[in-house]
Amino acid sequence: MSCITKRENAAPGRKIALLDGGVGQELHRRSSLPSGPLWSTQVMIDEPELVETVHLEFIEAGARIITVNSYSATPHRLARAGRSGMFGMLQDAALRAAQAARDRSGRDILIAGCLPPLAASYRPDLTLPENLCLADYRRIVAAQADRVDLFLCETLATVREARIATLAACESGRTVWTALTVDDADGTVLRSGEPVADGAFAALDAGASAVLINCSFPEAVARALPAMADIGAPLGAYANGFVSVEALEPGGPFDVLEARDDLGPEAYALYALDWAAAGATILGGCCEIGPAHIAELGRRLRLEGYEVTAEPEYGAPADSG
Repeated sequence: MSCITKRENAAPGRKIALLDGGVGQELHRRSSLPSGPLWSTQVMIDEPELVETVHLEFIEAGARIITVNSYSATPHRLARAGRSGMFGMLQDAALRAAQAARDRSGRDILIAGCLPPLAASYRPDLTLPENLCLADYRRIVAAQADRVDLFLCETLATVREARIATLAACESGRTVWTALTVDDADGTVLRSGEPVADGAFAALDAGASAVLINCSFPEAVARALPAMADIGAPLGAYANGFVSVEALEPGGPFDVLEARDDLGPEAYALYALDWAAAGATILGGCCEIGPAHIAELGRRLRLEGYEVTAEPEYGAPADSG
């Protein structure tokens, strides 16, 4: 855009932690492998250099925190695909790719471990029983804790999963940020129908240092953040760029999902600037948000006077009015 001016409600000097974008979708676009239920993990075996390259491109775009590519490598998902024995190898491969990208970049960035929904994304009805949840999350944490700087519990659609994932991650002694996914038509509730504030408070009670909204429409994020304004902790957001997630089946390929054509880097950055003005101090992108989006977001944040960093502001939320 050629005629950009600062927003009146920007907060000069306020720190914004900048995450990466959707690594899995970037891999899907670039990989020669056919789409399948575990394609984002299979690529780490067949094309490990591609995973490292995508991480590196997000770092070069300005991301100060990258998340390991282990989203699909949960014990439950691997067992469903008959690949339980690959858990350790896949976790190690994801960690090595992130570490190699950081080393190549020569930049001072953080690596976040990943605690995703254990059975399927966007399906709160498939949340595992509490004892199984805790056991699986503890297993993931044990595999990653010594090689990450913090944990990102993400795309959690129920209060139960948010609480248990956070609890397991906090047992590591690492900083934990918990990200919730909300109903795309009503951002004030999780995909389970539970109030988003309930999920936020459950995560904080379990030890989270910040609560985010992720893998939801940008418009839903804008409704979710005000619903969490009173939780007394740093907020964050990283939306997806899907038209809809309704076609995705548990264990099915992601190529059934269509990307929006109205959410280019400039458009996405404008949404994210509104989240920052509403008090969010951790920003990034999820599925369909690539390096160009992160580069533009970082540029616009700096233009508005924010300080892009790896550590969010932990003071009172910005004045949104």
